[in-house]
Amino acid sequence: MANLKGSKPLPPYVSYRTFLNFLLGLQEAIPSRLDRSFWGDKWSGSTGTQLMSALRFLGLADDEGMPREKLRRLVDARGEDRTLILRQITLEKYEFVFNSSADSESLTYAQLEELFHNSFKVADDVVRKCIKFFLGLAEDADIPISPFVTKKSRTGRSGIGTKKVQRKIVPRTASHVLIPDNTVKVPDNADMDKVLLGKFPTFDPAWTDEVKVKWFEAFDVLLKKVSKT
Repeated sequence: MANLKGSKPLPPYVSYRTFLNFLLGLQEAIPSRLDRSFWGDKWSGSTGTQLMSALRFLGLADDEGMPREKLRRLVDARGEDRTLILRQITLEKYEFVFNSSADSESLTYAQLEELFHNSFKVADDVVRKCIKFFLGLAEDADIPISPFVTKKSRTGRSGIGTKKVQRKIVPRTASHVLIPDNTVKVPDNADMDKVLLGKFPTFDPAWTDEVKVKWFEAFDVLLKKVSKT
C-alpha cells in the first residue's frame, strides 16, 4: 500500500508480535538480502510484504531489501542496548508524533489518529493497525505514551471476539417460608409427630401460589416421615 502524500512507505501496520518473531529468527543468521525466497516459507505474501515495508520505514532495510547495519545491531543487542536502539528508531521515525504540538504523554487516542491521518492518507482500519504497532514499539523502547491512548488500545483489543456470558439464575426459596427446625430435642418417639407438626408453619391463604406449592410439598414429605415412626 503506497503513501499518497509521498514516496516514503507507510508506518508499519503488520502485527508487532510478527515483527518481533521476525527479528528473533534473524538471530540465527541474517541473509544478504531479505527477499521472498528467504521469508516466503515462514510468512504469507501479504504478511511478508508488510514486514518488508516495516523494515524500510524503520530504516532497517533499504528499498532493495538489503539489511542495514542498524538491523544487525538491533538483532545482536540485548537488554538496555536493545532498548536504546529501539528508542532511537522510534523517536526518529515517528517524529510526526513526538515533534507535533500534541504532548505524546497526554494526547488522546483521537489526537494520535489525527497525527497519522495528517501525515499519511490511509483508511481508519489501517491507522488503527499502525497505532498498535507504534504502541508496541514505544513500550519496548521504554518511551512513555499517554494513558488515554494505551487504555483505549487495550480496551479495543479486549472487546474483540468477547461474548457476554449469561449467568444461570437459580430460583431461591422464598425467604419468608419457615423451615422446620430439625435441631429440636424430641422427648420420645411417641410425641414425634406432635413435635414435628407443631413446628410446621400454619398454612396462610394469602401466600403466593409458589409458596403454597412449596408448603404442600414440604407438608407431604413431613407426613411421610411421621408415618414411618
